[in-house]
Amino acid sequence: MPQLPDDLDAVAVRTWCSLALEALGRERAEIDAINVYPIADGDTGTNLYLTVESAAAAVEAVFAAHETGTTAPATADAVRAMAHGALIGARGNSGTILAQLLRGMAGVLADGGDAAHLRLALTSAADAARQAVAHPVEGTVLTVAAEAAQAVRGEDPDLRTVVTAAYEGARAALARTPEQLAVLGRAGVVDAGGRGLVAVLGALVETVTGQAPVRGPRTASGNAAKAPVTVDGGSVVGLPVGGTPVEGVTEGGLPASAPVEGPLDCPEDGGAGPAFEVIYLLEARDEQVARLRTRLDALGDSLVVVGGDGLWHVHVHVDDAGAAVEAGVEAGRPYRIRITHFATESGHDVRVQAEPAQRAVVVVVPGDGLAGLCTEAGATTVIARPGEPPASGELVDAIRRAHAREVVLLPNDAALRHTAAAAAEQARTEGVRVALVPTRAAVQGIAALAVHEPDRGFDEDVVAMTAAAGATRYAELAVAERQSWTMAGICQAGDILGLIDGDVAVIGADVPGTARTVLDRMLAAGGELVTLVLGEDVPDTLADALEEHVREGHLAVDTVVYRGGHQRAPLLIGVE
Repeated sequence: MPQLPDDLDAVAVRTWCSLALEALGRERAEIDAINVYPIADGDTGTNLYLTVESAAAAVEAVFAAHETGTTAPATADAVRAMAHGALIGARGNSGTILAQLLRGMAGVLADGGDAAHLRLALTSAADAARQAVAHPVEGTVLTVAAEAAQAVRGEDPDLRTVVTAAYEGARAALARTPEQLAVLGRAGVVDAGGRGLVAVLGALVETVTGQAPVRGPRTASGNAAKAPVTVDGGSVVGLPVGGTPVEGVTEGGLPASAPVEGPLDCPEDGGAGPAFEVIYLLEARDEQVARLRTRLDALGDSLVVVGGDGLWHVHVHVDDAGAAVEAGVEAGRPYRIRITHFATESGHDVRVQAEPAQRAVVVVVPGDGLAGLCTEAGATTVIARPGEPPASGELVDAIRRAHAREVVLLPNDAALRHTAAAAAEQARTEGVRVALVPTRAAVQGIAALAVHEPDRGFDEDVVAMTAAAGATRYAELAVAERQSWTMAGICQAGDILGLIDGDVAVIGADVPGTARTVLDRMLAAGGELVTLVLGEDVPDTLADALEEHVREGHLAVDTVVYRGGHQRAPLLIGVE
């Protein structure tokens, strides 16, 4: 049996994220089914799961960076990674609020993970989340978070006591949400976002105590919640553990006769509501964000803006999606923009669906420039920002957005192999035929996309795209962050590294000289086409110089140049 932690160190944070992801995975469908506020779109459980998945992936990346060391990462690194991962991967209203809750906790836990710091962290989290919501509403996840924090005030300085008290306070608050929010009372359910937070806190209890807590909201008498059981017709009844069916509300917060296949039909109090959900990440200064909040608040509702230190996550429901995005452009630099259209018919919220296309391509790209190029070629894109690889849920979301019976997935990064495989497997369970072409670099993806022909057979198309990608050697330039051993020798901090097919082959003093050496080495093995992808800060003169260099040394080789935008590497090179 693993040793239980006396405080929340990096290993405990890692375990917490893993257990929270497992818990939300188990309860995702039930939480989706009781999602009636603020929009009855049946995705709260899924959004929370994807948000925590991103947080867990960020923590795993911190541990991966310490694989060769003898000690675990610092607690501060782990909790900050958790908060940052949740921020960049937040989905929907509930996921955005959860990201702010984790950010509020991380700000305190970075200084210590004992019981006293955890008490302060829970209060900080509840306050931060409430401040992030333009118009806080009681009976929601905000109330559950506040009650969890209130429950640990004055507790003994023992970590197990604090986490258990927080969890029990959250459960009790969750059970009261139907009394506080009319839309929940009419539907006979508890708040879906609050239910998700209880699952996350339950994972924290299991991390610290080694025992999984009683799941679900507490009843008024303090009894254990009732577990839902499927009966004829797919409905559920309340069933206490080890007992017989009773009337009332199940553990998931569902009325005894509510089907679990989809969201409950219960419009929010304000009527039909806005037509679009707009979400984006935003790089902006604090003063610009304050003005953005005011403008978006006037445009719609369900406004939540979370983050800080120059990076923000914006969520809002509006009728004018373009205006919401334009407001972000005026405030700073929005990216990872997602717009969902809700169609309202008699108060029932449904997704607009057209007939699916026969085939589509989903491609991961390292910058805005290549995203535009691939979009023009008809592909659905997912942008991988520096240090922010997409999670499997984001790839699944892109496959769904492609809305096709057949999808070719191009991950364009060897590190995304397992993530892409998981996304492909999930999409297959939803009836989509998915082929994963294991592209390891963006230039391989460009080569594959160039030979894509949707009119030929699926297998034939995949074989052609795979062959084109495999025939493309790839390289990139990077700046060494510290002294290190490489296959090309010892590099110093600030050196320019030329990586060919993933391995350091050249160590240079500047970008132009290193790029020329890399090109010569690659073209020594032959080639007909050179592809150059320039980073955001690389001048056009470099591309001109490299084109001239190729012409002078390799007369039969053509060169094409693309702007990659804000990407990790200053220069990407492909040779076909």
